[in-house]
Amino acid sequence: MGKYTKTAKIIAAIICMLLAAFLATCSADLQDTDDDSLLPQKTTEGSEPSHTDTASPAPTSEPPKPPPAPSPTPELKLVPYDGVVEHIFFHEVIVWPELAFDGGSGQKGYDDYMVTAYEYKKILESLYKNNYILVDLNDVWSEYTNDSGQQRMRRNTLMLPEGKKPIVFSYDDINFYQYMRGDGFMEKLIIGEDGDIWDYGIDPKGNIVISQEMTAVTILDSFVKDNPGFSLGGVKGCIALTGYEGILGYRTQTDRNDNSQEFQLNRMQEVARVRPVVQKLKENGWYFATHSYGHINLERASLEGVKNDAIRWMDEVGSLIGETKIFIYPFGSRLDRGDVYSTGPAFEFYHSLGFRVFASVGREPFSRIKPDISAVVLDRMNSDGISLRRSRERFLYLYDAAEVFDPRRPAEYGNTW
Repeated sequence: MGKYTKTAKIIAAIICMLLAAFLATCSADLQDTDDDSLLPQKTTEGSEPSHTDTASPAPTSEPPKPPPAPSPTPELKLVPYDGVVEHIFFHEVIVWPELAFDGGSGQKGYDDYMVTAYEYKKILESLYKNNYILVDLNDVWSEYTNDSGQQRMRRNTLMLPEGKKPIVFSYDDINFYQYMRGDGFMEKLIIGEDGDIWDYGIDPKGNIVISQEMTAVTILDSFVKDNPGFSLGGVKGCIALTGYEGILGYRTQTDRNDNSQEFQLNRMQEVARVRPVVQKLKENGWYFATHSYGHINLERASLEGVKNDAIRWMDEVGSLIGETKIFIYPFGSRLDRGDVYSTGPAFEFYHSLGFRVFASVGREPFSRIKPDISAVVLDRMNSDGISLRRSRERFLYLYDAAEVFDPRRPAEYGNTW
């Protein structure tokens, strides 16, 4: 019995040692395994569970070949262009015609000076179809020193894709004034969660609306995104701002009748909110102009009034949007009661502030380089209800008013076509 007992103990010890070694190996294997891979993979509704292919690649005597290089994008052929540069302008677009054209006191003004979002989109489609391409007004003109050492302006040769025709867009009063609230317009431009420009407003039922298809800015942004051939280098348009009710829907203006701490705090908050909007607009191809601070009539204002207005704009608006050399005249009224062939003190004052391009309103894309000072004066064509109803023939090479006209406009004002 003693002999068999001793032999059994030896066999049991050997079995224990082998079992311990086996368990140690299993433990090491488990430690080398990602714990998460042992659990069911989380999935979102409608998606397939993720998985990892653990199969080893087949052995080979040759190194793996690199993936094929992507085919190069064909270069766009650019050709010099020295012809006419079209220039049309808009105001903010009407999103809800039923509110703008409800018979209220603002109806006639909205019908005269605005286009609806429907019309605006149709106009963009027509211009694109007719081979127009957006260019930056700052690229059309530049300043140089002539042989006499004087600073003067000159028209630049544009380099455009072959077959394209240049056009400049400018937008007056993208301030989202208080009187427009509840009348069919959005209320401001904001930065969305994606870091891009969005619209904010209240619909006819009182619901908050956040969109990228309801202001002149975002509609054009979306159109260029879908049709990049409509823009040269991502250029959009020139936003002309007043300052008396802030800018872009933010109440950044001062109030000389209210110096309260509460007002100043709110103003500083609005200034902080609008800065990233301005920056993003610039990144998206937008640029800025002055439209005067108080939307003043330059033909009636005194020289002192013009100067005070300009200084206030520089302080409250220029400080937010940065430098600009473009002055878009309110009402189309020129400085010094006519600056095409004369240069008065008001014009010289604006010139001293750095402005070089002075834009009014006309029936064609007129421009003239001033010979006595470094500046250019020009006209823009108005794309609005007046031109849609009364100037179809004049705009036919750009778009047909009969095709873009919104049937929700008031019938009582009539058309000439």
